[in-house]
Formats: sequence, C-alpha cells, structure tokens
Amino acid sequence: MVPLAAMNLSGVPNAITILRILLVLPVVLALLNEHYGVALLLFGIAGASDGLDGYIAKRYHCASRLGSILDPLADKLLLVSTYLSLAWLGLLPLWLVVLVLARDLLIVVGGFTYHRWVGEYEMQPSYMSKLNTALQILLGFLVVLSMSLLPLPALVIDGMIYFVLVTTLWSGADYIWTWSRRAVAVRADKQTKQKR
Repeated sequence: MVPLAAMNLSGVPNAITILRILLVLPVVLALLNEHYGVALLLFGIAGASDGLDGYIAKRYHCASRLGSILDPLADKLLLVSTYLSLAWLGLLPLWLVVLVLARDLLIVVGGFTYHRWVGEYEMQPSYMSKLNTALQILLGFLVVLSMSLLPLPALVIDGMIYFVLVTTLWSGADYIWTWSRRAVAVRADKQTKQKR
C-alpha cells in the first residue's frame, strides 16, 4: 500500500476547489426553493472542502498558482450567490449585498489596474480580508441555519450583519491603502533604476 505522503496529490486541492464551484448552483437552487436544510448541508460541505483543499495543499506542499486563483474565486462565487439569493428572499438587506459586491469589484479592478500599470499582482489577502471573508461565510451560514434547524434571535443575525458591514468597509480601505503604497513604492523604484 502506497503511503499518502508518497502519492501525487498535486491535483487534489484544485479538484476539491472545482467541486466547490460546482456546488454553487445547487446551493442557490436549494435556497430559492426554500429548501433550507438542503442548502445548509451543501453550504457545510462547501465550507469543509474549503478547509480540506487548503490543508492538503499546505501539508503535502502541492499549492499551485492555479489553486491560488481558483480558491478565492470559489469562495467568492459561493458567497456572492448565497448573498444574492438571501437578499432575494428578504433574509439579508440589499444594501449589505451591494456593499460586499462593491468591495469585491474594487479588488478586481484594483488588481487589474495594478497588474496593467505597475507590475505582477500576487493575490495576498490581508488578515482583515480573511476575517471579513470568514464573517461573511458565518453570516450566510447563520441565516440558513436559522431558517432550517435552529431559529436564532434577530439580535444575533443583526449583530452579524453589522460585523460584516464594519469588516467589509475596513478591509476595503485596508486594500486601497496597502496596494496604493505598494504601487507608489514600485513605481518610484522603477524610476530610480531608469535614472541610473
């Protein structure tokens, strides 16, 4: 029997991530049809797969550039689809969904602009960005949980909504500050080298 560590696991994290992307449509359909128990199960599977692909990539040193793109893409697809569905059902405020989408759009446009005018853009989420994503996932999970197995007090959901609001604004501002400073530093370095 071949030990797990000796097996070629290079494609496994990406395969798990692709499966998570494929779960997006079933989650949306379950939500829109108000099958909250099914949506909760699928959401849980997607969340577990997110942890699993990251663990395998780190533990067996098989992280890849494709994985660094697919993983956050899968998270965003699931989150945005879930938030849009929950807003459609009146379970999340539309203004929060618009804010979350605006922050993500800012990051995409900012990354493209940086890559186009400054240099190669490496996806390096900050601590605040990771916290924001975790809270967004938790809020979606709690709303679906409240509609299926365990009704939660409105105070809990409302509190989470405002936590997500604060971290979304904070992480967006942090992103602008960090990457603007980095762009200025890289451009200044390039100009200094050109003058030599």
